[in-house]
Amino acid sequence: MLRQLQLAAALVALSVGAGVLSACGDSDSADEVVLLTHDSFVLPDDVLASFEAETGLTLKVVREADAGQLSSSIALTAGSPRGDVVYGIDNTFASRVLDADAIEPYTSPDNNLGPQEYSLGEPNRLTAIDRGDVCVNVDSEWFTERNVTPPADLEDLTAAEYKGLTVVMDPATSSPGMAFLLSTISAYPDEGQWEAYWERLKANDVSVVPGWTEAYNQEFTAGEGKGSKPIVVSYASSPAFLPTTKALLNTCFSQIEYAGVLRGAENVEGAQKVVDFLLGERAQAAMPESMYVYPVRTGTPLPADWAQFAPQPQAPASMPPEVIAKNRETWQQEWRTVMGR
Repeated sequence: MLRQLQLAAALVALSVGAGVLSACGDSDSADEVVLLTHDSFVLPDDVLASFEAETGLTLKVVREADAGQLSSSIALTAGSPRGDVVYGIDNTFASRVLDADAIEPYTSPDNNLGPQEYSLGEPNRLTAIDRGDVCVNVDSEWFTERNVTPPADLEDLTAAEYKGLTVVMDPATSSPGMAFLLSTISAYPDEGQWEAYWERLKANDVSVVPGWTEAYNQEFTAGEGKGSKPIVVSYASSPAFLPTTKALLNTCFSQIEYAGVLRGAENVEGAQKVVDFLLGERAQAAMPESMYVYPVRTGTPLPADWAQFAPQPQAPASMPPEVIAKNRETWQQEWRTVMGR
């Protein structure tokens, strides 16, 4: 998701529900199942407790950093994982874990209730759990107070009046950062065009941080840390959490988050139950307000204020998974060259 698009989640990602432990080790009991995820994962205590009550399993949650780093960790430990199941691998990094053969095939009984629309192919090793749209967000209040017109599109971010006002994420470590890079590649598709765009961003003093949490909660003027950057890469649904902000819906890239059973898991049956749980009605209904992502289960209700504050973009950029897989490492290297990193 979009994961993670986990605005409230980042504030309470270390919360531990009753009977739900935050752990850093392998499962040591058939009664335990270890979920590896990103640092923005959170669901309400009663929802997590319902999993334990219904399955008799203790859910241990191990949080990595961003989804990009999570996918690297999963790929590097293929066959000897530190857990049983993973949630938070997104479509921009999915091929990394699939190519490493880190995921076992599993099809949830609820897979035909919406997740199948986002399938990455057969066998269905990764199951779609949620979706969102990575977009440029602006602090509307900041611009209003200064009587400055906010940017309207990607090209505006390179204009002199917005010099030093934008913070983005590193596409090598951050899934929203990678999604934003892909949105610029989609917007500037001719040879050398997207690289030239990033040259202009660099010249306009764009800031780059490792992940969404640093960007939104620390650098963004409307975030928890009341930073100095009124322009940030986040999600189309972010303004539902902070109504004084606005997403630029013509800058978005579609992101899907997946879950999968890890090859070599000690508790395969428990891992499958976690996938089923994440697709269940209770977990899916909780995701919008807990992690600010759109559930993939058909018919899941959305919060009433999302229609007003978090409208979905009509035509977000997207890219076939095989195109991302073929070019991701090259694009990341070209980006590093442009940015001098």
